[in-house]
Amino acid sequence: MLSRKHKLLLMKIISLFSVVRGYNIPIIILAQYLSAIFILAPEKRALSILLDFNLFILVFCSSLTIASGYIINNFYDRKKDLINRPNKSMLDRLVSQDTKLKVYFLLNFLVALIAFYISWRALLFFSTYIFLIWFYSHKIKKYPIIGNLMAALLAVLPFFAILLYFYNKFSFEEIESFKNQLAVILAHASFLFLLLLIREMIKDLENIKGDLVNNYKTIPILYGETLSKQIITVLTILTIVPVYVLIEIYDVGYMDIYFYACLIVLLFFLLYLWKSDRKGQFLLLHNVLKFLIVAGVFCIVLINPSVIWHGKKLLLLI
Repeated sequence: MLSRKHKLLLMKIISLFSVVRGYNIPIIILAQYLSAIFILAPEKRALSILLDFNLFILVFCSSLTIASGYIINNFYDRKKDLINRPNKSMLDRLVSQDTKLKVYFLLNFLVALIAFYISWRALLFFSTYIFLIWFYSHKIKKYPIIGNLMAALLAVLPFFAILLYFYNKFSFEEIESFKNQLAVILAHASFLFLLLLIREMIKDLENIKGDLVNNYKTIPILYGETLSKQIITVLTILTIVPVYVLIEIYDVGYMDIYFYACLIVLLFFLLYLWKSDRKGQFLLLHNVLKFLIVAGVFCIVLINPSVIWHGKKLLLLI
């Protein structure tokens, strides 16, 4: 039986876990490793990538930076979240604002320290990334269009850190081969970017009440829900372009099943979007997009499933 003191401590740990959105971090880590194995360096042994210590440090730094980003975002959005997410907000408030800031600075200090161990380039990248997250949370988030674009960009930025890492490790011959893969990588990134941007637009529709009270100048507040839905429709149609490139021009293995399924889901997504006018309906659309993004992470394996069995054989040989 836990004492009152231990129960309070447990609740604060759960609260901090909610603030940093600890349930998202493992997905981001998995996405980075799967991208490295199946997209960025498919010619390398999967095991050698998994055992790459510098890559592990890079992914670890990305995770800490994203966690600190969630903290500072929560810090600035506390009033808005009381209206838009009252239940989560009440849980998050178990940890004081002062404690959140202390954890935020501690995480950023650790990132800077670890990044400096890797290289000055890593330190520069993560320092810039930390600043951009703070600048977005403090200023840019309140403005239409640029706020949505920056939110989507910040979400995909950790994958460019992995991209640059492998680029710097390759020999001249490997770089020439890598350049041929760049279009495939950009197509994947474009599709993810569009999904994230659509999700940000849906969040604006979902959070109109809280945004209005806190003077956030989002697209639905300034220009109306109809224009916001029209922009989302255009962005959704644009997802056809990277999907076409990946399926018809380049080889993504069995992952084309995922992309075909996405297009079908997005079609029904649009039909439901134009019928939606309540927070609960927009929340459902938001969750559909989150499901597509998370499913996309796991479906990266479908690009070349034989790598998994090859990896198992390698493990048995060690």
